[in-house]
Amino acid sequence: MSHLTESEAPAAAPSTSEDGLPPAVALAFAPLHKRALGIAIGVAIGLSFFLVTVMALLNPPEQGVGFSLLSQYFAGYEVSWTGALVGFFWGFVIGFVGGWFVAFCRNLVIAFSIFMIRAKSELSQTRDFLDHI
Repeated sequence: MSHLTESEAPAAAPSTSEDGLPPAVALAFAPLHKRALGIAIGVAIGLSFFLVTVMALLNPPEQGVGFSLLSQYFAGYEVSWTGALVGFFWGFVIGFVGGWFVAFCRNLVIAFSIFMIRAKSELSQTRDFLDHI
């Protein structure tokens, strides 16, 4: 019975997932979490609307930039401190819906692509089998 140290032990094969993929490839094709992406993009866009409104309040531009036009799209928005909070809310809602939809579409495209690749692979294996009969 020999005792090998770690430096003398044979190199282990790279670990693979249950599908036989290397971890880096499995991670690249992993589905996005729709709610997490929606929240992240929602917070980013909401903060953008909030900060733009605050900047317009603190440093009014010489020529009106027209932030008040956002009230045509966002109910309750105005260039004020409460309007900044309303802008954050509407920015979050729009960002969340957009981020969720982007993650949904990306996951759908990846799943369809993987399905097609597997189907073509199985079809090519079947053709080889039938050629040998």
